[in-house]
Amino acid sequence: MTMARAVVTVGLLIVSVAVVRTQDATFSSRVEAVRVDVLVTDNGQFVGGLGPRDFDVRDNGVEQRVDLVGFEELPLNVVLALDMSESVAGDRLVNLRAAGGAVLAGLMGDDQAALVTFSHIVELGSGLTKNVQAIRTALSHASGSGDTALIDGTYAGITFAASDARRTLLIVFSDGLDTSSWLSADRVLDTARRSDVVAYGVTVQSLVTSEFLYDLAAFSGGRVFQVEKSDGLESTFVGILDEFRHRYVVSYTPRGVARAGWHRLDVRVKRKATVKARPGYLAGS
Repeated sequence: MTMARAVVTVGLLIVSVAVVRTQDATFSSRVEAVRVDVLVTDNGQFVGGLGPRDFDVRDNGVEQRVDLVGFEELPLNVVLALDMSESVAGDRLVNLRAAGGAVLAGLMGDDQAALVTFSHIVELGSGLTKNVQAIRTALSHASGSGDTALIDGTYAGITFAASDARRTLLIVFSDGLDTSSWLSADRVLDTARRSDVVAYGVTVQSLVTSEFLYDLAAFSGGRVFQVEKSDGLESTFVGILDEFRHRYVVSYTPRGVARAGWHRLDVRVKRKATVKARPGYLAGS
């Protein structure tokens, strides 16, 4: 590792810690409306046309009155955290770049995007911006080398998502197991659990699969997709963005529960359907 790249790595981790502290403070002070991104499907198809009365939301076991449900038109933050280790080379790298580019092409209006790449080090290709071309350029310069710091790269992806009113989608791609992260999986999963970020994992099917990605998706309300070959990455990435846009935004003001501490969420719909949502949130006093 060169000295310049080492400085980039250390700087990124320091900034990541600062950002997550800011996010934790912001998140923990939430005492008003709670907003939850909810995916509702039936046999793999999006379920549309639902309203507040169709949802059953329990906050720490207490039934809540849902105030708002819709495919909210809030602009999105889309963060790409992409594995650039030695195994991502040749056709796999070409297909991964194409997948990232397809997501960027699907952004609309005031949507923003960011790029984080990781091998044995973590680098910020581009912070959140509407300048899609800047991210395309950074993606075109990324190349595979070294080991895999999947956990560190995911942490950076979560913490570089701006703590504002936007809905945030994190897409994490890795084709292998973590081999060189500094941070523990539990630390990063706890950060995901406490954030508003919805994380989707994408991996190339193999005999060895990272359980971390499945835990990440479960704690954030996202999903994991396995593709048989890397030429399936583009359609998978585009499908994730489309699925995220079709998630309901459920809003309610907590009633009958303590104002501080961890709140367990249970979101269901009053019909036969599969529901995916984050499992809880942290409220402050």
